[in-house]
Amino acid sequence: MATTSAGLLPFRRLPGGGLEVLLGHMGGPFWARKDAGSWSVLKGELEPGEEPHAAALREAGEELGLDLPAPSAPDIDLGEVRQRSGKVVLAWAREWPRPGPDLAQIGSNMVEVEWPPRSGRRIEVPEIDRVAWFAPDDARRVVVSAQAAFVDRLTEHLAG
Repeated sequence: MATTSAGLLPFRRLPGGGLEVLLGHMGGPFWARKDAGSWSVLKGELEPGEEPHAAALREAGEELGLDLPAPSAPDIDLGEVRQRSGKVVLAWAREWPRPGPDLAQIGSNMVEVEWPPRSGRRIEVPEIDRVAWFAPDDARRVVVSAQAAFVDRLTEHLAG
């Protein structure tokens, strides 16, 4: 059975009409020197019985290590995608206030991974090692390929 994750795609409108989305770079030695395909919406697996939108907000808060800014409008449902691994990801977008929290203050939760692969050795790494704002075209280039659909759906929603 495929796992299901839920996530949040924070966005901000720029003066002059531009748009940026906030993505997290996956932590750990496997992703350390990778860029394309190594960024993701702020997401994680649902806990048993957990409502997906609540899971998305919980996971985003954990990965950022801070309380999320209150929404100025209802979060935008971006639907779901199925990643190449089979994982289903549900996502919502939330407008980030300006100036918003200082990204330098962000500190992700830690996760345990096996490294090197199949070695039996476990290490702790940050779930995400950094976050950054991306224009939609740049986000599509670096995000996990299936998740580019979330960027497309957000830009279509905001243009509509």
